[in-house]
Amino acid sequence: MSRKTLNKNNLIALGAETLAELLLDITQGNATQQRRLRMELSAHVGASDVARDIRKRFSSLRRSTSYIEWRQQNAFARELSDLVDLIRARVAPDEPDEAFDLLWAFLSLAPSIYERVDDSHGTIGMVMSDAMEAISEAAPRLSIDGHTVAERVFEGLQDNGYGQFDGAIPALADALGTEGAERLKQLAWAVQDAPLSAGDAARYDFIDDPDRQHEMAREDRDRTAGMVLQDVADLQGDVDAYMARYSAEQLTFHTIAPDVARRLLDAGRAEEALSIVEGARTRDRNLIIGDGKLDEVQVACLDTLDRGEEAKTFLWDLFCQTLNPESLRQHIRRLPDFEDIEAADRARDHAMAHQNMMTALSFFHNWQDPGSAAQLIETRFAELDGNAYYILTPVADALEGDHPLAATLARRAMILDTLENKRSKRYRYAAKHLAECSSSDRQISEYGSHPTHAGFTASLRKTHPRKTAFWDRVPEGI
Repeated sequence: MSRKTLNKNNLIALGAETLAELLLDITQGNATQQRRLRMELSAHVGASDVARDIRKRFSSLRRSTSYIEWRQQNAFARELSDLVDLIRARVAPDEPDEAFDLLWAFLSLAPSIYERVDDSHGTIGMVMSDAMEAISEAAPRLSIDGHTVAERVFEGLQDNGYGQFDGAIPALADALGTEGAERLKQLAWAVQDAPLSAGDAARYDFIDDPDRQHEMAREDRDRTAGMVLQDVADLQGDVDAYMARYSAEQLTFHTIAPDVARRLLDAGRAEEALSIVEGARTRDRNLIIGDGKLDEVQVACLDTLDRGEEAKTFLWDLFCQTLNPESLRQHIRRLPDFEDIEAADRARDHAMAHQNMMTALSFFHNWQDPGSAAQLIETRFAELDGNAYYILTPVADALEGDHPLAATLARRAMILDTLENKRSKRYRYAAKHLAECSSSDRQISEYGSHPTHAGFTASLRKTHPRKTAFWDRVPEGI
């Protein structure tokens, strides 16, 4: 490898003095990078020094109110991520209690941070999740007693408007222990029994109706307390306490039933778990099959109850409806010897005739059956959805070697969709697809009822002559 390549070994070879000069030059005028360098210097002195510098930065973040424009948001998110990484790497190994305190303080900054950014892409949220993961890593080594940890967690969850403290109870399970878990239950019960405070109601002062204001405040408070009790129930393996938060009707919701059923199954209560699944399917007939989490736990229940034939039939029905490759794999694994080939052939025939051609194409691609994928494209070309580039692009790439006509037809579908619907942002991809069609043309001896490459290109030029933004990207000679 060239000594000019930017990698760790080549940079080390430059020597400390040269690297120091480069860093000073590169960070000149960049406050964020300079802060990072100062913190790294503090880290070499000791964990307490880096912690002090991090707290200073937290204070600055807390005081800041200016909105961060989208161009600066990635850099801001990187700085926040660097702070979490610094705590994780430089403080946590020697001072876990200090690291926990810093990470908790960081999460407490969430309101002031979120008010300054547009986190529609979830970048800041991922940094917050990383901080909670770092807390989980430090939890087994904390010397703080479980009672204190519980009170701190409970206080944080009372002001969790941005979800920054989500997952705090399982993350701190080791630090909470039995004492902390019991203290959390006491705090949650006390909140549920207490009258609404002025602070509770004040959160909903934007509502004119006082009765509705108090109703929403009570629901919010009780919801938080219920989530605490549920998380504690999980820690203690108490399935009944976990279920107690839900009404009989809620236990039939497809968003709730799978998690409850899984916990019952893990607790050795497979019959009850299956009953929960069946209740969800009875409530919504559209959920007979096709809800991933519900399907998965149903198969697990049937296996646990030694109802393997039912599980096998269910998996086949699931495949027939969804063309889910994993369902077919599980079905085939349960078959006696020599029946797997017959089942695979039946599955192929079913997929080939499936009403949704793109779903079938995706199945054949994931099942690694290029021959069937090519046949499907060539026989049902008119049904190709050219807008489904996320399916057609990898399929075309996989087929171009042995099935160049099918690959070309898939690319033509994307080209036509792009031009006919004026998707100008995709013109460069359409031009690339046309060049790939030209390359495959040499391997195609017979186009059948489809236009040759020359004919297809001529048709494009005739139909879309004014789309210069596309044609300017097409290589000459195509």
